Amino acid sequence: MEKPASYCEAVHKMEAGNVHIHYHDKEYGFPIHDDNELFARLILEINQAGLSWTTILKKKDNFFKAFDDFNIQKVARYSDKKVEKLMQDAGIIRNRLKIDAAIENAKRILQIQKEHGSFKNWLDAHHPLSKEEWVKLFKKTFRFTGGEIVGEFLQSTGYLPGAHIDSCPVYKVVLKHKPAWVSKKK
Repeated sequence: MEKPASYCEAVHKMEAGNVHIHYHDKEYGFPIHDDNELFARLILEINQAGLSWTTILKKKDNFFKAFDDFNIQKVARYSDKKVEKLMQDAGIIRNRLKIDAAIENAKRILQIQKEHGSFKNWLDAHHPLSKEEWVKLFKKTFRFTGGEIVGEFLQSTGYLPGAHIDSCPVYKVVLKHKPAWVSKKK
């Protein structure tokens, strides 16, 4: 069987009910305006490192439950006891470095919110940057954010192009939501 050339083509060949279909059609590449949702996407991308996105999508609901719906203020206050509880939770990725990164990144986003009003405002203030410039900025600002993680986070939230191919029906839907990559910096 010939390998699909894109995520879009692969998803369109999947059986109904596959976890990728909803993500591809309703989330991937669409702008996110809520800081907690942006934080959630960043942490999910961090947790995907070394694993498949399928694994993360299958555990997504568990992540939201375990991490208090990715409420930035709550995650920033997690105690050692909460970290140990997360380390025992088979519904998520039990990796101390990734859990610690979630907590530290929540603290850093709280600081960003103080300085810029919101995480989204901070992202918007730096747009447009090249992927390489974004990676540099994220590595300087956050923990556990390499090139692949940053690239996928920004593509999946509409800051970088490439989430969908032009012939994908979802591409036109995403464009209607005015992702940052189609607009010019003010």
